Amino acid sequence: QGQLVESGGGLVQAGDSLRLSCSYSGNILRGHAMGWFRQAPGKVREFVAGITYNGGGTYYADSVKARFTISKDNANDKLYLQMNDLKPEDTAVYYCASNHDGHIATAAIAYSFWGQGTQVTVSS
Repeated sequence: QGQLVESGGGLVQAGDSLRLSCSYSGNILRGHAMGWFRQAPGKVREFVAGITYNGGGTYYADSVKARFTISKDNANDKLYLQMNDLKPEDTAVYYCASNHDGHIATAAIAYSFWGQGTQVTVSS
């Protein structure tokens, strides 16, 4: 239940941009906040950005606040993460997820459904 599929990751140089996409099932995730998380090898999964169902509210981790933008297109059941000025420290597997309810949460345990992840690698 609650399948989400990420795409858009790749290999880039520092300073480049990428746009990640997440396709989701609207009938399952309707009304739930969504978010992007990332996990680097040997690190815990960390919150990147969150958004309310209708896109009216957003929240970002301090490490990406000035560089990343989260958005949604409910008409097409899509979640996006625009990543600008990428840095080597952004290298990780990026996951989209749906929250248990309509609140934006920063803890991974608050999210019910997860995608398979897409790799982002940033070289110096």
